[in-house]
Amino acid sequence: MGIYLNPSNVLLKQSRKSQIFVDKSMLISELNKLIDSENKFVCVSRPRRFGKSMAGNMIAAYYSKGCDSRELFKDLKIAQDESYETYLNKLNVIKLDLNAEYMMLKDPSLLIDAMSESVKKELEKQFGLQFSLNDSLASALLKTYSETGESFIIIIDEYDVLVREKVPDTLFNEYLRFLNSLFKNSILSPAISLAYLTGILPIVRDKIQSKLNLFNEYSMTNPMNLAEFVGFTAEETKGLCEQYGMDYEECKRWYDGYDLKTVKEVFSPRSVVSAMMNHEFGSYWTQTGSYEALKLYILLDFNGIKNDVIKMMGGGKVDVNVYKYLNTMTDFHSKDDVFTYLIHLGYLAYDRENRQCYIPNSEIREQWVFSVEYEQDYQPVIKLVNDSKQLLEATINKDEKAVAEALTEAHIHATNPLTYNNEASFQSAIGLAYFYANLKYTVIKELPTGKGYADLALIPYVPNIPAMIIELKNNKSAESAINQIKEKKYDDLLEHYRGNLLFVGINYDPDTKEHQCRIEKCVIE
Repeated sequence: MGIYLNPSNVLLKQSRKSQIFVDKSMLISELNKLIDSENKFVCVSRPRRFGKSMAGNMIAAYYSKGCDSRELFKDLKIAQDESYETYLNKLNVIKLDLNAEYMMLKDPSLLIDAMSESVKKELEKQFGLQFSLNDSLASALLKTYSETGESFIIIIDEYDVLVREKVPDTLFNEYLRFLNSLFKNSILSPAISLAYLTGILPIVRDKIQSKLNLFNEYSMTNPMNLAEFVGFTAEETKGLCEQYGMDYEECKRWYDGYDLKTVKEVFSPRSVVSAMMNHEFGSYWTQTGSYEALKLYILLDFNGIKNDVIKMMGGGKVDVNVYKYLNTMTDFHSKDDVFTYLIHLGYLAYDRENRQCYIPNSEIREQWVFSVEYEQDYQPVIKLVNDSKQLLEATINKDEKAVAEALTEAHIHATNPLTYNNEASFQSAIGLAYFYANLKYTVIKELPTGKGYADLALIPYVPNIPAMIIELKNNKSAESAINQIKEKKYDDLLEHYRGNLLFVGINYDPDTKEHQCRIEKCVIE
């Protein structure tokens, strides 16, 4: 048992002793299928606090010859898998935490040599071999394999730290040679049974990709069959909410929203766990990073980026090409690059089917608001934030005139003159105008009822504010909108809010380009 070679299972033990532990052990089943195959090179990227290190610790504890992990895994899902016994503590593991190694050194330029020498010493001790100073880690592994026939699983956590830290070119180029020697080496390949790299960013395309082009990439834009291991699933989150007496729908509003195609509902793990432990919903994942980092990128002066930010803050989705971004921290050439980067960081979610990005949930939306709220170079968004906040307050206070005037102005600024009278554009403008409501409400467009669809329903998740049903009319009257809410009984689905429920009728006159508003409080019968 060593620090790097065949590590102990102490880190998994710590996770198992945590008050909340979600079983993601079937990831091991997927990896077992890849052992010693042509697909044995795996790179998994996901946002910070999405369980990257925990997964690496679990994988190491399962494969490592340096420990006996049977007791730790016996009650987990993997223990029932047919491949479980095949590799349990039967393979040599080399586990490197690149971020930890980088941070511990007084002189980071010595990273590769220092790390390689540490692993070589453990190899010498474990296998009774002797290496020279000129032996790289790759050559030491090759000699070990040729002498003993022993192969290795290599796990590198935070493999992209040297990309994110923007280190000097000399260190970065040395790191490229290190990766090239390990993974693009046909002579060494038989000595590697599995390589598992994990980080925030996918493989850098301009330089690292040529060194790691044999890796299968699993990312936030294409997680493939590993999607269920990215974050917490709906089933896992529901179970935690039941266990801790927390409201699942509110949890969903705060932390859901990552659509990974095969797994439609993916929750932020750090946030869910913190909410359960504190018994309170709030911003937890975003506390681990600064909104300044988000602001830095959305303030870049790329054509169309501000309009798209406004649209996403209003609950909309925007088109994005995720295939142009080079996965670096410096090569941003368009808004597509910026949005793709923010997808990998978790500040945006990606709809793979429609190739669009959007703000996933209330927790992240707060960060977007904070990022631009006091930024003088972002006046259109600041105005949107303030206007939307005032519109919501006017609606709650039943100030019909103020609501009508605010919606008239919002309609002008949010639509193209050519589509101004288009009903879909009108509905989109209203939804955008009420975007601030997302910080206090679950906003549901076209809420299904027994007798039709309410155009907009605002269901509060903070106390002491009314729920709302908003009905839109084009070239009719605000009164007819109110009557439709009553006649079709749209309030039936919000029955328990009837003591504090507002009916909001809005009509748009295409001739005068003005809006009318009527607001009534639901009468309890």
